[in-house]
Order: sequence, then structure tokens, then C-alpha cells
Amino acid sequence: RACNPPVGNLATGRTPVTLTTCGQNSTELYCFYPDQNLLHHISHSCGQPRCTKCNANQPDNSHLPADMTDDFFANPISWWQSAQGVHREEIRLDFETEFYLTHVIAVFKSPRPAAMVLERSQDYGQTWRPYKYFSVNCTATFGLQDDLSEEGSMCTSRYSDAVPCTRGEVIYRALSPANKIEDPYSPEAQDLLKLTSLRLLLLKRQECPCHGSGLIEKPQRFAHYAIYDLIVRGSCFCNGHAEECEVANRTGAMENMVHGKCVCRHNTAGDHCEKCAPLYNDQPWKPGDGKTGAPNECRKCRCHNHAESCHFDLSVWLASGKRSGGVCDNCKHNTEGHRCQRCKPGFYRDRGKAMSSAEVCKPCACQPTGSANTTFSSSWRCHPRTGFCYCKPGVAGPNCDRCLVGYWGFGENGCRPCDCARDCDQHTGRCFNSEPFFNIPIGGRIPDLVQTPTNDSEEEWKWNDHEQGFSALRHPEKCVCKEKVLGSVTDFCQMKYAYVIKARILSAHDKGTHAEVVVKVKKVLKSGKVKIARSNRSIYPESWTNRGCTCPILNPGTDYLIAGQEDSRTGKLLVNMNSLVKPWKAYLGKQVSDILRSGCK
Repeated sequence: RACNPPVGNLATGRTPVTLTTCGQNSTELYCFYPDQNLLHHISHSCGQPRCTKCNANQPDNSHLPADMTDDFFANPISWWQSAQGVHREEIRLDFETEFYLTHVIAVFKSPRPAAMVLERSQDYGQTWRPYKYFSVNCTATFGLQDDLSEEGSMCTSRYSDAVPCTRGEVIYRALSPANKIEDPYSPEAQDLLKLTSLRLLLLKRQECPCHGSGLIEKPQRFAHYAIYDLIVRGSCFCNGHAEECEVANRTGAMENMVHGKCVCRHNTAGDHCEKCAPLYNDQPWKPGDGKTGAPNECRKCRCHNHAESCHFDLSVWLASGKRSGGVCDNCKHNTEGHRCQRCKPGFYRDRGKAMSSAEVCKPCACQPTGSANTTFSSSWRCHPRTGFCYCKPGVAGPNCDRCLVGYWGFGENGCRPCDCARDCDQHTGRCFNSEPFFNIPIGGRIPDLVQTPTNDSEEEWKWNDHEQGFSALRHPEKCVCKEKVLGSVTDFCQMKYAYVIKARILSAHDKGTHAEVVVKVKKVLKSGKVKIARSNRSIYPESWTNRGCTCPILNPGTDYLIAGQEDSRTGKLLVNMNSLVKPWKAYLGKQVSDILRSGCK
């Protein structure tokens, strides 16, 4: 729910500033009529005035500004008094921060002013705006209508009568029937109620009616302003997100003092709960709703425990359909992204760790000599999901630390093909005469087998348990495959492809007993029992020829139209010589889509 701090006297513990104080420079003699004679208008006689002295430097005879804001129950007869003869006086109460005002009460010892203005500042005294004008004659003094005749007017004569000559009150209520506010935290309410300084301008003195003929004392000894109590009721300003406040900067603690620093709730922060806490900026900050009671709490950003703060980004908020706008700051543990959801370049995600683990991102373990400097993303050292490294031509292994079978001379330029029909010594390049087995790059091949004894059958080469798989290479010039062509509608439909996708080839890796190609699925034209999402996944080549080629050719970095079979038992997408694999063209994608939609029944 929305919170409301308690209301108290904002003047308690704070000292007003005035232009003058009686007895500042020397002792002054002043006169006044005792309280009991002037509580009501007495037409016949006001009794004898009393005269005494004022000296600001003598505690027993001083009447300082602080006497207006002391405890009026403990000190009921203490007051502030201006210097004699002044017509214009100013009383200013400055606060150390923003507060909310409810009402002001000034209890005068002298007759109330004939003209007076109550003002507030919201910028620590740089500019001022009136709350209320007070005058015996509003029209003559300020050119305004009297609110006694015109409700809602900025001026009133209600509190400007000279009688009573002492203990007359001036009252201002910020919330009145003319100022109806439904939500106390709305911009309109803040404009009216929020203040940093309060000022009373006393513009014109008036004499007590007792000052008639036969006055023995000198009239100037009655010519002063005097105020018993200045009461400023209000509360700390917390935007509906706190119900208690603590000591703010530069203020000391005093009993019953209203402090200005909010003890924030609802995941908010700041002296006035005017912003969200550091890790709670996933949606725009809002004040509590004082009308409905809705707390409008700040929501935590999803940073997976890798950041201590986040900030709100309007463009992210709008792009998400106004669901989430938090952007994590200074992601730790080698993570990055709006939500610290991916590993930095040079690191990959450890799938065995929770995303919130401090050890979720592990450093790439690529061999510097065998790793390619340029990949599909120039900042990647290894694949951010699998950790497999991107190898130079002829180099193999998850860490790119050895030559492919059929290659030799591991160095800065990768590995060179053996000048043999079979494998060769990886250090010297000398050919072996043993039975051949091959570790083939995608789209690559070993040298021709024309001058070497081979099995004449066209049976495909088989992997054995001791062979390595292959890594991603770009060597289309080394291999020629008999590619499947997109024939007639009937031919295409007869193949009964389980899936048809548009995919970009990211990389391929040796798995010891099989090959695995990582692709990014960009479009799913058809799927079977194996669910296919538009994301990164693996496909599995089945076919290679006795000339040492893996077919069909799949070049990293290229988009392909791929149509093939599936193994629903293992959930694998398969690629073989019967698969349709073509570099992606828009017209080709449309042609296949049309066939799938209308041709194959």
C-alpha cells in the first residue's frame, strides 16, 4: 500500500530568521497592554499599559526569533519581537530538505498586521510564490477579491482585525475546500504542498484601538511586531514510499522534531524515495498512489546475481512492449548483456553451472598458434555456448592444438595437406603406408587415391572407434560432391523430408565417433517429430565418399536451405547424400515453401 509519514510541527528544532530583533544594538524601552485586558474589545477602558525593556544580549530581557518555535506548552509566554518603528518585517524559516505543508498558525502578541503575505519556496529561497494574502482590505491593498465574498480567492480579511490586540491568530490551511486534491503525490499536489522555505512578510502595522486620547506613554513604544508562536504543521516528503523519517544532513536530533530523510520501502531509494534502489530499475519509478493505495513498487532487474545495480533504459522498455526496461551495470564474473545473460568474448558458458553462479563463464582454452584470429564475430575466441575453438586451416581438436589426420606441419598458418593418399607424419610430412583412415574437414578432401591400391567398391568409408572427427574448415576447392538438385515437385515430395530449414553454418567439431555441425536455425519451413526452434542447434552428417570428401559441402558462415531426415528416437537432425543442401536464395526458399504448401499431399 501507499505510505504516509506522520504529521508534526516542522518549526520544532528549527530557528527562523528575521530582519530585526528588539534590543539588538542597545536596550529598548517598549510598552504593551496586559493580556487579560485585551482578549475582547473593551470600549470604555483598556487599563494601564505596562512598559519594560528589551535587550537581545540579556537572557531575561531578550525576545529572539527562536522564541517563536520553542515548545509553546513549556514556554507559553516567550515571544519574538521586532525593533521599534519598523513597518516591513520578514520572518523566514528554511528547511534542510523538502517537506510537505498542511497548515500554518501564527499567534501574535502584538496586534495582527493590517497587511501580510505568506509565501513558500521550492528551490531553497531562489524563487518565491504566495500561499495567501492577508489584509483588512484585500481590494485596496492587493487588488484581489476577499475570499469571504469570493470563495477560492488568494486573499482574506478573516485574520487581519486589530482585535484581539494580543493572542490574535493567523491561520492558513494548504488543503481547503477550494484546494481539493485526490492524490497527495500527484504533480498538482506536490506543486501546492512541497516546500523548502516558508516566509511571512509583515507589510503594515496597526494599532490597538486602546491607543486613544489620553495615552501617557509615547506611541512609538507600541510600534513593533511581536509573535508568541509560529506553528508549521507538515510531514517529511516521501512520495508515498515511507511512513517514517530519520535525521537528514546538517540537522541535529531534538524531541518531537520532524526529520526529513525518508526510511524508504517498496524497493525505493533517495532522501525522498524519489528513485528506485540500485538493482530495482526494471520499470519506471512511480510515486505511491494516494488515491487507490497502490504502492507502485520498484521491480528488480534480472541480472542473474552478476551485477549490483541496473539502470532504466526507455528504448529497451519500449522494445519489450513496456514489460522490462532494466539494463544491468558493470556485469561481473565475465558476463555481459542487458541482463548479464551471456559470457564475454574469450569465455564460454559452463552448462553444468546455474546461470547465477559466479563460475558460469569459463575462459576459452584455445591454442594460440592453431586458433583462427577472425571468426564470424571478430571478438569470439571460442564458441560462447560450446567452448569449441575456431581453428586455422588443417587444424583440429576442441582447442585447435593439433593437425587433422591427413595434414602436417602445425604452425602459424595452420597445417598443410599431406602429399600422400593416406596420412603422414604430422611433424615431417612423411607418408605412412598403413591402411588408410581419414579425418575429413567439412567441404574438404584428402588427395586423390588414383595411384594407390584401394578397395574398388563404392562403399562409403566407415568411422572406427579410434578415429577423430573433424573441425570447421573452409576448403570447398579441395572437394567436389555430387549434389542433390531440386528437381520436380514429385521428386521433392517423394523424398519425404522430415524437416526443411534455413540455417547458417557456425562451426563443426570432432566428437571422436561422429561429426557434429553447429548451425543457427533462421527459419523453419517444415518440421517432423523433432521440435525445431529458431536458435542454435546441431545437425549430424552421415555421408562421406571414398575420395575423402564429406558431402554435402557445408561452409561455415554461409546460409543454406537444408532438407533432410530425422532420428526421432535421439532427437537428431540428419544430413546425408539424399539431403537437399543449397546455398540460400530467396527465390529458392519461396519455391520450396510453395511446394510444401500445395504440392506435397
